[in-house]
Amino acid sequence: MSHEITHHTENGNGTDKETLYMLGGVALVIFGAGLILSNPSVRKQLANLGIGNLASAALPDIEKYFRLRSM
Repeated sequence: MSHEITHHTENGNGTDKETLYMLGGVALVIFGAGLILSNPSVRKQLANLGIGNLASAALPDIEKYFRLRSM
């Protein structure tokens, strides 16, 4: 069985499966973060830390970076 799996990955057929696993993992991470952030006590803690202020302070720098990048 393991010989068949390694044989398929050597031919390039395993990259689709690996990509599917990677995207599935990313989807699970995003889903988990959404579940954590939907908790009211977590939202209160984030509001106390001022995460929103940090994001709004970084926005002008990000916009400037994208303008420079497009030149």
